Amino acid sequence: MRARKFACTHSSWEAETVTTRRTGLREQKKQATREALRAAALRLALERGPENVRVDDIAEAAGVSPRTYNNYFSSREQAIVAAVTGEREARVAEAVADRSADVCLAEALIEAIVDQYTATGEPGRDALLLITTRPTLRDAFVDAATAVEHPLADAISERLGDTDPNIARVLAASVAAAVRVALEQWLGATTAASTAGGLVVPSGSLPDLLRAALAPLTPALDAAEGRAREGHAPIRTAPPGR
Repeated sequence: MRARKFACTHSSWEAETVTTRRTGLREQKKQATREALRAAALRLALERGPENVRVDDIAEAAGVSPRTYNNYFSSREQAIVAAVTGEREARVAEAVADRSADVCLAEALIEAIVDQYTATGEPGRDALLLITTRPTLRDAFVDAATAVEHPLADAISERLGDTDPNIARVLAASVAAAVRVALEQWLGATTAASTAGGLVVPSGSLPDLLRAALAPLTPALDAAEGRAREGHAPIRTAPPGR
């Protein structure tokens, strides 16, 4: 009886191990496909101009079907921009989660944003020129900032240990909005410079613009962290008339 129980347990462990291994391989394959698609999208856009690149062209260059392409990106602009932004939203959330508890939330968050948005340097000259001279790519580049909201909300919630998920969600949404503002300012200045002189010369420091846009959120982040540390319940809005 004991031998049979051990055999069943061993078989269960082997099944779980095989499932885990298969899941890991599947995720690696999906990541490789995503990287191939965004690399092909940027390369073709630089060679032909984004308006002359079709989704079918990107899929063929990456060695997948158009149907597979649609499982990863909803447009050619999204794929082109993804080649520049990479997996930035996940890295931001991981950086916030990895910061020491001794570092206040506001500082941890701002430094994570600045570090990850400038980790590989500002976009290369050719990619930056491509983005700044095409309105649809500029919009897609700025819109990509919203992708940080959900993973960042999870990271903030984990740090606060708050039972009210709305606090983390509102803070994360505010951070995403601030990043959008900074990117719009940075790209706007860069577009003006490239249009005027024919060269891509970013006007203003992206790290400085990010810090300036995020600074107004510090009081809210400090307040949320303070309530979490003191174990106070979230502040609720008073009923009308009171």
